[in-house]
Amino acid sequence: MLSFKQTLSLLLITFISSFTNAQNQKLTYGNPSEVNMDSLYIYSQVDSIINLGIQKEAFPGARLLVAKNHKIIFDKAYGYHTYDSLQKVNLDDIYDLASVTKIIGPLPALMKLHSEGKLDLDKPFSNYWKPWQGKKDKKDLTIREILAHQAGLNPYIVFLSGVLKKNGKIKKRFIKNKTSKKYKNEAYDDLFVKNRFKNKMFRQINRSKVSDIKKYKYSGLSFLIYPDLITQITGENYTDYLQENFYLPLTSSTLGYRPKTKNFKNLIVPTEVDSLFRKALTQNWVHDENAALLGGISGNAGLFGTALDLAKVMQMYANYGIYDGKRYVSENTLREFTKIQYPENDNRRGLGFDKPSINNAKLSIKKSYPAPEVSAESFGHSGFTGTFVWADPKNDLIFIFLSNRVYPNRNHRNIYNLNIRPKLQQVFYKAIKE
Repeated sequence: MLSFKQTLSLLLITFISSFTNAQNQKLTYGNPSEVNMDSLYIYSQVDSIINLGIQKEAFPGARLLVAKNHKIIFDKAYGYHTYDSLQKVNLDDIYDLASVTKIIGPLPALMKLHSEGKLDLDKPFSNYWKPWQGKKDKKDLTIREILAHQAGLNPYIVFLSGVLKKNGKIKKRFIKNKTSKKYKNEAYDDLFVKNRFKNKMFRQINRSKVSDIKKYKYSGLSFLIYPDLITQITGENYTDYLQENFYLPLTSSTLGYRPKTKNFKNLIVPTEVDSLFRKALTQNWVHDENAALLGGISGNAGLFGTALDLAKVMQMYANYGIYDGKRYVSENTLREFTKIQYPENDNRRGLGFDKPSINNAKLSIKKSYPAPEVSAESFGHSGFTGTFVWADPKNDLIFIFLSNRVYPNRNHRNIYNLNIRPKLQQVFYKAIKE
């Protein structure tokens, strides 16, 4: 008969083994009943919420994938690419991820560099980005402050105004219809941006004002810089670095920039009918104008991908850096980046990651962000085009929602007015049987 000490040791070994095995697992397909969830409740509620969204023109179509305990238990497409109902949404459609790019593009690279001791969160950003060393209001800003949106940086700069005349016509000195040595950055079909325009954008960022008041202010400016910073630190091309270190080993083959150039068989869902710059339906090219002016490769937007490929990255995050037996980022780094950094300043953000509202569990579904049932350890990000990804390590639940709510224009705001994404997310928590 085993002694108490031996029994305790055996239980501990069993727990550690089961935890490690769970981390090593990759996503597989299952059904809600396998993970003690109410299938009938899920399908009836989700269908109702999304179909109402389509009816109210929150979006013409949508894609939802949810995984629980490493099993994909919900995987469904709804509606059409556009309101003319010509092209149905397919399970393998590729979406413009908008600001979800921030946590799927530059952030894994920054976390890896931090894991390797090449990036110190509490050192000034100017230690790594020399143009800020001579800027009095920026030289002491730490990477931690910047990634947590606590640095007081300007939220956004409309760089498009720099390439358009007052009458709305494009300035030909910055944009050409044919590529050349000086015009290589392709913003759209037959629209090539002057290579040096990026320098102009960076100069404006360098000169932008920083608030003296250090409080939560969402800013995407630093994310425009990260691809160049990552290339500078690693000595590798930014997009190649992401492919080699993350997307290819995760078998997330559709994740990446500039999908028009990759000859995917998957259909790419359109976004907005652009009446200002591209004068056409934006499809196959990034919707975000700032990312477009950088040739489609940026840290603030520009990534495209399928729901399944996103789910693999988010599951790796939920496993604190490991997926299918391979470690991508250290556990300590993932835990640091996914925790609230400045709660005392009423700032819910992690490092790059979005987090639930402070005291979220006590809020109603109308006031919470996202659903009130998500754990405090959960994290994710939303995107302007109508995308949303969230990982909840405590409940081992991955939630991927993709839509093109900006079709035909960004004035379509019923995705927010109807509170669709939090309501959908809530369904999967309520479906868990006691």
